[in-house]
Amino acid sequence: MAGPAFRAAPVRVRVPATSANLGPGFDAFGLALGLYDDVVVRIADRGLSIDIAGEGADSLHRDENHLVVRALNATFEVLGGRPAGLEVVCANRIPHGRGLGSSAAAICAGVVAARALTIGGADRLDDAAVLGVASALEGHPDNVAACLYGGFTTAWTDEDGPHAVGAQPHADIAPVVFVPSTPLSTEVARGLLPAHVPHSEAAITAGRAALLVTALTTRPDLLLPATEDRLHQDYRAPAMPASAALVAKLRGQGHAAVISGAGPTVLALVTAERVDDVIGAAGPEWVASRLEVDADGAGVLPLG
Repeated sequence: MAGPAFRAAPVRVRVPATSANLGPGFDAFGLALGLYDDVVVRIADRGLSIDIAGEGADSLHRDENHLVVRALNATFEVLGGRPAGLEVVCANRIPHGRGLGSSAAAICAGVVAARALTIGGADRLDDAAVLGVASALEGHPDNVAACLYGGFTTAWTDEDGPHAVGAQPHADIAPVVFVPSTPLSTEVARGLLPAHVPHSEAAITAGRAALLVTALTTRPDLLLPATEDRLHQDYRAPAMPASAALVAKLRGQGHAAVISGAGPTVLALVTAERVDDVIGAAGPEWVASRLEVDADGAGVLPLG
């Protein structure tokens, strides 16, 4: 049986950074942010060529272990077979190991690019299937859902696989990220989580997560109480004491601050008039940036 046919022209994919959890929405909520990686992929006659600029240029694999390449190959296999060769060019702007979804971005870039390079790929791999492939590679759907769909997403998994629904956050919400100079492994952060939590703490967090949907979409004045978490941030604090201290400081000043994903980046969800105040509250050891909410998610862009 013949394998799939591929497009001769290269494909350029842009993928956004993401912040998962947003406080109480552990392994469920995600927010797409206006900071992007760009990946250009071309089908080659043979071999593998990888060029990397920006984040990870000095440390990432330049072979089939590169995460974009792993995602490309996994998706090509789902679509019927791999091409003989690939040329991959990555322009990385999302910090690595900081809780801003760099691995989800790489995975989504590879999945979306492989679908676009395969003739008939969009018919054979719909958006729900793309989420399934990306989630299997990432291990959980929260970051990849936000990366693929943009905006604010809620993801879950059942016997039929991963699912996600999206919503656009209120126009007044301005995300601010505080990125430290040192990374933190997601595996290390997850390893600090207990097997069980008190029922009362779980109940409080569930209520805050429900409130956060309203706060993010229609009532930004409720963001501070809505981002309270009892499930994961306190348990992870020993691995990132500076981040935990910044979250406590910002929240004490009335800003809705949380750990972004597994950390150590801190995310503050504020309204536009409070951006300068929240940025001014952090010390010089943090790179503070206001980011827009990305509304579109991963997409194929013109090469020019």
